[in-house]
Amino acid sequence: MKVRKAVIPAAGLGTRFLPATKAMPKEMLPIVNKPTIQFIVEEAINSGIEDILIVTGRSKRPIENHFDANEELEAALEAKGKEELLATVKDLNKINLFFTRQSYPKGLGHAVLQAKNFVGNEPFVVMLGDDLMVDQIPLTKQLMNNYEQTHASTLAVMPVPKEETSKYGVIDPEREFSEGVYNVRRFVEKPQPEVAPSNLAIIGRYLLTPEIFSLLETQEPGAGNEIQLTDAIDRLNQIQRVFALEFNGKRYDVGNKFGYMQTIIEYGLTLPEMKKNLIQFIKETAQNL
Repeated sequence: MKVRKAVIPAAGLGTRFLPATKAMPKEMLPIVNKPTIQFIVEEAINSGIEDILIVTGRSKRPIENHFDANEELEAALEAKGKEELLATVKDLNKINLFFTRQSYPKGLGHAVLQAKNFVGNEPFVVMLGDDLMVDQIPLTKQLMNNYEQTHASTLAVMPVPKEETSKYGVIDPEREFSEGVYNVRRFVEKPQPEVAPSNLAIIGRYLLTPEIFSLLETQEPGAGNEIQLTDAIDRLNQIQRVFALEFNGKRYDVGNKFGYMQTIIEYGLTLPEMKKNLIQFIKETAQNL
């Protein structure tokens, strides 16, 4: 069955970016001129995803507004002859987006469970907004390509420093199924470094079969007293194969302040209208430190 649907959990409070996120969703924090969630949506579209569900919460209305039509803005841009900007704004209206609420913050697994009716009996992708992925082939598309071969759930992983395993779900790899794709003995949520089975961490892209929903419905709270998606995936792995695909591209962690600033700078350097001035600014600033 073709993978057509993606789920983007976006109900988190974004406390690491307070006070900026007191009234504005962290997913709307801009990377230069584009909110972070738009990068995620574009990755989904560029991978061939047709329908996208964004799971929101309180104070997340700006996300819906961003992808909605704005007739006044469009008319103003058209009147001023700003055709390129007008096309950029109108393109946001063409995306097949749906929204649902996670009323209570019970964890990532609970957020994904809100997509049960949207997904139905189809495989689907979960894309976390804190991770921006850059590669010649979008990471979501890589997972979809692997699914065409295995017809099994597959998670994206990449190496992290051993001392940081407690921040991630981590896999216990058994052996390589194919190049860069691992069979997995178990999935462990946020293990301490001394007991972590590896340093291959789950990095915010999951391709899952619909059987995950029945497991999430019965999943007991885990780390942080929340319904952990990793715990349900570990149970899924006991009844059907779940693979891990190692990502070799560039990952930007915009869920922490340093990663967010790093992303802004590197993305800015890709923009022709900013590159020269930004390089000069960085050099002058470094000299004055």
